Amino acid sequence: MTWNKPLPSLDADIEPFWQALKRHEFTLYHCKTCGAWYFPVAFCRFHKNEPLFGNMEWAKASGRGKVFAWNVHHRAFHPGFASDIPYVYALIEMEEGPMIGSNIIDIEPYKVKIGMPVEVVFEDITEEFTLPKFKPPATVAT
Repeated sequence: MTWNKPLPSLDADIEPFWQALKRHEFTLYHCKTCGAWYFPVAFCRFHKNEPLFGNMEWAKASGRGKVFAWNVHHRAFHPGFASDIPYVYALIEMEEGPMIGSNIIDIEPYKVKIGMPVEVVFEDITEEFTLPKFKPPATVAT
């Protein structure tokens, strides 16, 4: 399968996140001083006086969260998404606290509900990129 959609942008701050996804690991920034979790910021808002990155690390996260907000796309905003219509794009509030935007899969679009539990799944799209997508856990009735 050829990937015909836009690819994520890489910079030094976010590259470790994409590298972890390639290994099928879900990571978030974690403050080693107070335990707070972030995405995608690279500093802890509670420890701004410490050297940048000094107290932060990418750490394995649960990959579990719940739907905070969602919408169903009925129009392809890029030709590559035409075959995916309709698809769900959502803000997921991760168990650790940060929010991440992604697709909800393996459920009828209008069965998605705010507060619905979801878990990460990994979609290998190219040799360089794996996308995090989310689906209801097997224990959630769809």
